[in-house]
Amino acid sequence: MKKFNYKRVLIVGCPGAGKSTMALDLSEKTNLPVVHLDKLLWLPNWVKREKNEFDALMEKELQKPEWIIEGNFRRTFAHRLTYADFCIYLNYKKSVCVNGVNERVKKYAGKTRPDMTEGCLEMEDPEFINYITDFNKSVRPEMIKVLKKSKCPYKIFRSRKQAERWIKKVLPNLHNG
Repeated sequence: MKKFNYKRVLIVGCPGAGKSTMALDLSEKTNLPVVHLDKLLWLPNWVKREKNEFDALMEKELQKPEWIIEGNFRRTFAHRLTYADFCIYLNYKKSVCVNGVNERVKKYAGKTRPDMTEGCLEMEDPEFINYITDFNKSVRPEMIKVLKKSKCPYKIFRSRKQAERWIKKVLPNLHNG
């Protein structure tokens, strides 16, 4: 297998799949800086930035020579793919993703998680759970279609174990544990 010599990596998938966790793990092993799209989108107290302001912040990150950008934002997905030299799609069952969000809420309840803008406190959100439950039907098909039409090499993982095995394989000398 080819060594991991990508410098611009996108990580996408359903909320709760573990995009932020994978980004941090890859960053630790590759020294690529991580960009959390949620930090670019959200202002404190869950106030969304204006689209043009978000787009400008994202574009500034895309112009950099090295990064791992994690987050979906399908409106900008095709554009981000034109900059990426590799994309990871975490294509997990909805139950895995719902459980991931529920665990995150338990862990960070009333606090700001590390991949989010300070002042956006983690809390239960039934509307967000509904979005996750519907994601594989409403969002995934379009994202997979865009990914397959792009010129960006990609890898689709169907489980966390599969993703972990792949990371161990492509980064064997740097893997911890």
